[in-house]
Amino acid sequence: MAKKQHVDILKQGVKKWDQWRKKHPDIRPDLGGANLSRADLSDVGLWGANLRGADLSDATLSRADFRRADLSDATLRKADFRKALLSDAYFSRANLSGANLSGAYLKDANLIDATLNDATLRGADLRGAILRKATLIDADLRGADLSGADLSGADLRFAIFIQTHLHKATLTNCRVDGIAIWDVDVAEVAQSGLVIADPSSKQPSIAVDNLKMAQFIYLFLNNKEIREVIDTITSKVVLIVGRFTSERKAVLEALKEALRTHNYAPILFNFAEPGSGDCTETVRTLARLARFIIVDLTEPSSIPQTLQTILPTFTVPVHPVLFEGKREDALFADFKTYPYLLPIHHYTDPAHLLASLQEHVIAPVEHSIKPGTREG
Repeated sequence: MAKKQHVDILKQGVKKWDQWRKKHPDIRPDLGGANLSRADLSDVGLWGANLRGADLSDATLSRADFRRADLSDATLRKADFRKALLSDAYFSRANLSGANLSGAYLKDANLIDATLNDATLRGADLRGAILRKATLIDADLRGADLSGADLSGADLRFAIFIQTHLHKATLTNCRVDGIAIWDVDVAEVAQSGLVIADPSSKQPSIAVDNLKMAQFIYLFLNNKEIREVIDTITSKVVLIVGRFTSERKAVLEALKEALRTHNYAPILFNFAEPGSGDCTETVRTLARLARFIIVDLTEPSSIPQTLQTILPTFTVPVHPVLFEGKREDALFADFKTYPYLLPIHHYTDPAHLLASLQEHVIAPVEHSIKPGTREG
């Protein structure tokens, strides 16, 4: 229980309190269980103080010094801790719901079993902090530094991790439904047993071992639009590669129209566009998405280089087309041994290409597609 003398001095204001602390540096303030809700204690020096079970809800505590203070079991709802010094402080089982800890210094703080639902921790320094079994539902951790922090068993549902530092942090056996994680390097994060579950559903929970995979799986399961996009990508995307200058725009439009007519989703990679020199990685990425690829050899440009990127690596069918009367590039002969390269289809004009695409391109490609996993 708090010492009445200490509470009375604190209620006289920050200036009086700091003067008293300077005179009695060896006395540990005892404010355990004190009701300090809505108090304005900005810049107050409460380092090492006992605040176990105290009520500081809605209090203004910005820039206050709580280093090594004991706030276990304290009620800190909607408290303002902006830029406060909280390193090595104890917050076990404390209720920090809705608290603002933006820019706060929480290095090595103990937050085991703490509740931080809807808390704002933007830019907070949580290096080495212990957040085992803490609840951070809807918490905002944008730009926070959690390097080396332990969040094992934490509830991170709908928490925001954008540009958050997680170097060597531990996130094991956490709830991660609806987590938002963007522009975050998770390469050296200990991550396993990340659970996605809907309490209102009788379906079993799902566990994955990667934060970004968890985010994707949740979106896939709970967002119809995402599922439709994935379905389109995996079954309908056709990559069109060629050099389509303004004079050859009719050919491109014929290809796109024919593919759309047959319920495909064409994606164009046009080497005629400015700056389309070395685009190897872009082509590789698009090839991974495609059900099949149509390559127009009429104006070769960078086509041989493109085929060299795709054919040795991917098992996606590639069907070349060529304007009648034009000769294929001499280098094209080197690719004819690859099993996923189909014979060239020659066309006389855009109308002919449109009319013949189903029989001479789409049908052979679909016939060649076999169940299996694409490499790359």
